[in-house]
Amino acid sequence: MSPGGGFGDAVLRREDPRLLTGRGRFLDDLGHDALAAAFVRSPHAHARVVDIDVAGALDVAGLVAIYTWEDLPGRVGEPLPLLIPHPALTHGRTAHPLARDVVRHVGEPVVMVVARDRYLAEDAAGLIRVEYETLPAVVGLENAERAADLVHEDVPGNVGAVLHQETGDVDAAIGAAPHVLEFRLDIERSASMPLEGRGVYARWDADDESLRVYTSTQASTSVRAAVAAKLGLAPAKVEVIAPDVGGGFGVKIVHPWPEEILVPWAARLLGREVKWTEDRREHFVAAAHERAQIQRVRVGFDDAGRLLGMDVRILHDHGAYTPYGIIIPIITSTQLLGPYKPGAYRAEVRSLYTNTLIVTPYRGAGRPQGVFCMERTMDRIADHLGLDRARVREANLIQPDEFPYDQGLTFQDGRPLIYDSGDYPELLRKVKDLIGWEGFEAERAAAAAEGRRIGVGLGCYVEGTGVGPYEGGHVEIDSSGRVHVSTGLTSQGQSHQTVFAQIAAAELGVPIEDVRVTTGDTRRFGYAVGTFASRAAVMSGNAIALACRKVRDKALRIAGEALEADPGDLEITDGVVHVRGDRSAAVPLRTVAVLSNPLRYAFDEEAARATQFAVGGSQDEPPVPRGEEPGLEGRDYYSPPRSTFAAGAHAAIVEVDPETAEVRILRYAVVHDCGRLINPMVVEGQIHGGVAQGIGGALYERMAYDESGQLLNASFMDFLMPYATEIPRIETDHLETPSPLNPLGIKGAGEAGVIPVSAVIASAVEDAEGLRIDAMPLAPDELYDLRLRALDDPALRTRRASRAAARG
Repeated sequence: MSPGGGFGDAVLRREDPRLLTGRGRFLDDLGHDALAAAFVRSPHAHARVVDIDVAGALDVAGLVAIYTWEDLPGRVGEPLPLLIPHPALTHGRTAHPLARDVVRHVGEPVVMVVARDRYLAEDAAGLIRVEYETLPAVVGLENAERAADLVHEDVPGNVGAVLHQETGDVDAAIGAAPHVLEFRLDIERSASMPLEGRGVYARWDADDESLRVYTSTQASTSVRAAVAAKLGLAPAKVEVIAPDVGGGFGVKIVHPWPEEILVPWAARLLGREVKWTEDRREHFVAAAHERAQIQRVRVGFDDAGRLLGMDVRILHDHGAYTPYGIIIPIITSTQLLGPYKPGAYRAEVRSLYTNTLIVTPYRGAGRPQGVFCMERTMDRIADHLGLDRARVREANLIQPDEFPYDQGLTFQDGRPLIYDSGDYPELLRKVKDLIGWEGFEAERAAAAAEGRRIGVGLGCYVEGTGVGPYEGGHVEIDSSGRVHVSTGLTSQGQSHQTVFAQIAAAELGVPIEDVRVTTGDTRRFGYAVGTFASRAAVMSGNAIALACRKVRDKALRIAGEALEADPGDLEITDGVVHVRGDRSAAVPLRTVAVLSNPLRYAFDEEAARATQFAVGGSQDEPPVPRGEEPGLEGRDYYSPPRSTFAAGAHAAIVEVDPETAEVRILRYAVVHDCGRLINPMVVEGQIHGGVAQGIGGALYERMAYDESGQLLNASFMDFLMPYATEIPRIETDHLETPSPLNPLGIKGAGEAGVIPVSAVIASAVEDAEGLRIDAMPLAPDELYDLRLRALDDPALRTRRASRAAARG
């Protein structure tokens, strides 16, 4: 193995030279001669489709086809699948690929147009006239809860699901507690904004009766299964390939999107290549959102701030349909507990329909909301008791000797919520040291002397990662010594070509330069689940490691025969098999690969070494031993007993402008534990990117709907995201508590950076201002209004003054 290329090394990303020099191959780089699709989308949040008049579009030069729901045959026109059923989801509803009778959110597709190019398709779409009968729109959780109007006529009260989980006697615990608090928390809608939107390109081979689909997705094998089912094709006749994917962040895990069914269907029907790429407005109104919840909290605790009982009632906005089930509120209600022992705990989630865009996972997937709830609760307890906020957290932490720790709930994978390993007190200690928690009051006083207002906040979290059911890996060593690694899950920026190569290099003892990695191509690996939930490294990484071990064992056995040595005495270094401690008795892996494949014909010098007269051996045994296959390759799968749980702690120092109420983050610190680190630099990058998205969610990003269901900020002119100028230097530290659940001892890291940021920023702003922060994101005008309300409310004014006095 070459230096600096193995497990644990900070290897430079192997993807970057290609991507940074413009040699990426994204969806819209393909199919330049394909026909183009465009969609007529509903301008109303809730309306009945009365009539569709396509006459005005028929004379557009280059028009090929126009389709409405009535044109869709059989399964193609049926509602899209409900991907993750759940017993609590009693009224799950999904959309038709094209609206049948009723549209339920702005942006729902109604008509599909196919033309020679996208410009002509858009022209034709603009000439189609759809007559609507508008219906009352249900916008916002409180309106949905009142249920004066219904999103679906057959869903009483707009309630799609009621999820209840409980451990212990909550009412008794809270009733007997020395202290009880009740309050409400709010988080608004946001959405992921990948650089590349969604897109689909399909071509049909009439002679072979096979379909090839390229799609910008996080789940290529799942798209293949969905397309095959909807189009009535054998899965073996459908190939799905994810080319370079310009970001996903969860929105591209949904499958199939309407377009992923309609574009392949049209390609097959027309016998022509067809492509659709999403424009930015379509992403705002026709992809997916997340985050919006109202949380009502009742908590009982003792004089030290220890939780005795906690009761959380959550209203969750899942939008107009539920294609991805209720995974998000399941995660919120279970990951809310964080690294703490809650005493008795009850969570009840009511997941409600609204006439707004569907809600599916966005990086963090329900965890930011849950952590916001628990960490705001910790700060409330500290404030009520006059205790240090860190001390209250310390009083509630699960201790290192208590693992595995069973929280008594059921997680999103249907398995028990059992934390496998960790050291939560050490995480908190490290982040306090990193941010300078103990010395902050001196820093605050120095800033105040200059007329500056600063505050510090912190937050802890636990993240379930590596959810099942499985992933697989295939490893092959060819006769040149190159190692080819394939796995079914996709890559959209997570450095899979680097970290999977590091795992293979370490397991096989080869230089990382000799390893090639392919992801997201059903031609290379047909069975997979997908890239989401911080699962890629845990799932495919371990599957690749297991496959490598199969290949290594076979290589050592074959090399042992060639060297007349015991395979147990052999090892592999820099791609050469040799006797341990004796490099003179050695055979290159490329030669082992040749010897593994008995040949009749010689095509080159290497092949000649494996032909029937060149290879000796027993005349009584077959050239390929029974139970084996020719070639030096192996395939294996990793299926975990349950999720593994990463954890971390964040802290931040913010400055709030006394006049404009603008919030500036001065410092941000992260300590994270994702088990054994495959590549520390990649983990750092994941954390930095996650924190940037978390800052967006805390201070900028929100989806602003009006009462009629119109999205008022569906462009980058109005939807705010942080620039690099808003992202502070992020200081990081790591803790490694290996997971006992998988061979590599690793945990996920992809979403860690984003999860606690809103809670941390809220804590820091509250500390700076002496005002209670109960809703996120927090814009300057909202903070300014909180200041005005405090001036008008004597109780708030007194509380703010007393907190300022307590801080000196």
